[in-house]
Amino acid sequence: MPESTIDHILKKYPDRREYLIQILQELQNENSQNYLPEDDLQAVAKHLNISMSAVMGVVEYYTMFSTKPRGKYIVRICKSPVCINKSSEKIADKLRSNYEIEIGETTTDGLLSLEYSECLGRCSDGSAVSINQYYFERPKDYNIVQQIEEYIKSH
Repeated sequence: MPESTIDHILKKYPDRREYLIQILQELQNENSQNYLPEDDLQAVAKHLNISMSAVMGVVEYYTMFSTKPRGKYIVRICKSPVCINKSSEKIADKLRSNYEIEIGETTTDGLLSLEYSECLGRCSDGSAVSINQYYFERPKDYNIVQQIEEYIKSH
């Protein structure tokens, strides 16, 4: 990421640790490959006057953060017990088969990454699935690919 972008984002936040997650989210969202490069993380640690291990502790704890490049679109499939009972594994199987990648991988064209999430906070909707910050309503294995393709076309 260009240094000016990093500086622009960091200048928006006071140098207090409680802004760490917001800073990381904004940096990752501004990165075209949806990840946090080490240089960015070092700049955050310096800005907040905290150790790199404190920054990495947060990055490694939350599944929304990544230190590896990912696709333009990140599809997350909930693997909580509620969603597993409502067929999230069938959805994951359909996506792995259709996009020919495993969970944690990115398509060769860099368009789409598949990830599991512990909880997407959509228990009432059944098998929760999101793409970037959009949540599908009541996705099923037979319609999820179509829903994803429609989302990509409109964005």
